[in-house]
Amino acid sequence: MSVSPTLPPNPSHVPSPNSSPGPSQNSSPGPSPSRSSLPPEASPLAHRTVRRLLAPVQAFLQIEAASGIALMIATALALVWANSPWAHSYHDLWHLPVGLGVGEWSFVRPLHFWVNDVLMAVFFFVVGLEIRRELHAGELSDLKRATLPLAAALGGMLLPAGIYAVLNYGRAGIHGWGVPMATDIAFAVGVLALLGPRVPPALRILLLALAVIDDIGAIVVIAIFYTDGVAPSGLGVAAAGGLGILLLQRIGLRSAWHYVPAGAVVWVGLYQAGVHPTLCGVIVGLMTPARAWVGAEGFSAQAAPLVADAGKQSPHELLGVLDEIERLRREAVPPTVYLVHHLHRLVAFAIMPLFALANAGVSLGGADLSGDGLFVFLGVAVGLVVGKTFGIFVACRLTAALGLSALPRDARWTGVVLVGITAGIGFTMSLFVAQLAFPPGALLETAKLAILVGSTVAALVGLAYGRLTLRPRAPDEAPFVDAATAESSAEV
Repeated sequence: MSVSPTLPPNPSHVPSPNSSPGPSQNSSPGPSPSRSSLPPEASPLAHRTVRRLLAPVQAFLQIEAASGIALMIATALALVWANSPWAHSYHDLWHLPVGLGVGEWSFVRPLHFWVNDVLMAVFFFVVGLEIRRELHAGELSDLKRATLPLAAALGGMLLPAGIYAVLNYGRAGIHGWGVPMATDIAFAVGVLALLGPRVPPALRILLLALAVIDDIGAIVVIAIFYTDGVAPSGLGVAAAGGLGILLLQRIGLRSAWHYVPAGAVVWVGLYQAGVHPTLCGVIVGLMTPARAWVGAEGFSAQAAPLVADAGKQSPHELLGVLDEIERLRREAVPPTVYLVHHLHRLVAFAIMPLFALANAGVSLGGADLSGDGLFVFLGVAVGLVVGKTFGIFVACRLTAALGLSALPRDARWTGVVLVGITAGIGFTMSLFVAQLAFPPGALLETAKLAILVGSTVAALVGLAYGRLTLRPRAPDEAPFVDAATAESSAEV
C-alpha cells in the first residue's frame, strides 16, 4: 500500500506552464523552498527542517489503518501503566477533579467523566452524522440495498447477546449482555486495510454499512437498557435545545458554531434527565442537514467570477471576497460530509485514543476469572469471536436463501465470513457499554479484559483467515473505488 504524505503547500513545487512533465533527475525529496516561496519572515532552512520532521507523521496519518494503530498504542500504554509500579498514578490521573466555575456556581467532575461523557459526545456526534448521511443517500437509503447489512448487523448483535445471556443467566453479570454486541469500525477497517488488495471494495462497504447499523443498535440499547430512570424536567431542557436547533435551521444559519450552544443545552438536559449525555451527539448529528446548499456546480459558477476579480480588489475588499469564497467552499458539500471530514482526525487521533487510555487500563490483578467473573469473561470473549462471526454469516445466508438480498458484486461467502470475524473487534463501543453495565470492581475489570482478549483474537484470526482464503488481486483487476467510499472507510 503506497502512502502519499500531504505536506504543507509549497508554491515552488508547482510546475510552470512552460515546464514539461517528467521524472526528476534530483534524488532529493523535492525542491528546496526559495525565499520567494515563503512568507517574508520565514527561514528556508527552518521551513525545510520542519517539513522533513513532519513528513513521517503526515505519512502515518494517510495510512488507512492509522487510527486503529493509534488506538492500539493507547491501549498498550494503558495496560502497561495500570499494571506497573506506577499504577496508582494511572488511577489518580483519571480521578483528578476538573471543573468549571462562575461565581458561586461550579461543576466539578473527575477527568474520567470529561473523557467518557463530554469528549465522547463528539464521537457520537460523528456517528450520528454517519447515520444521517447513510439514511439520506447511502447504503441505508434504499430498503433493497440495506437488507444485507441490516440482516448482518442484527445477526451480529443478537447472537453475541444471546450467547452472553445464556452463559450468565441467573448470575451477577447478566446485566452485561450488551457488551459483546458492538463493533469497533476503526480497528475492523484497519484489519481489512492490512490485507490490502485481497479485500474487494464491496466487502469494505458491507462492513461500513453493517457498522453504522450496529452503532444504531448500540445507541438504542444504551438509551433503553442502560439508563437508570428518566427525569422529565431534564427531557424538557433537552427538547428546548432541539427546538433551538430547528429554529436556527429555519432562520438559515449554516455555520456549525451557531449550533454549539443549542447542542450544549441538549447535553445538559440529557444529563439532568439521567440519560447518558453522549447520546446528545447522536441527536444533533441526526438533525444535521444532509443536502448541500450550493453544491459543486454552484460553487464553480459562483466562485469563478470572484476569483477572476480578486486581483482588482484592495486588501480590505479582498477579505470580503475571501469570506464569500470560504462560505461557498463550505456549502459545496452537505453539512454531514463537511463536518465528518473536519472532525475525523480529531476523533480518530485524539478522542478515541484518549478514551482508550482512560478505559483500557485493566488491572490484571483486579480481574476475577473464577465464579461469576469467569462467565462474564466467556460471555464477552466468545460472544465477540464466535457470536459475531456466526451471527453475521448465518443472517446473510438466510436472507439470501429467502431471496431478500444478494451478495454484492465481487464478493464471495468467504469474504462475508471475514467481515463477521473482523466485526468481532468490539473495543471502543464495548468498553463504553461495559462502563455502563458494571459498577467499578472485579466484574468491570474482567469484562474489560475479555473485550481486549476477544478483540485481539478476532483481529489476529481475521488477518490469518483473510490471507489464507482471499487471493491477491492484481492492481488492474481491482474495481474502481470512488473518493466517497475511500474517505468513508477511514472515518469513525
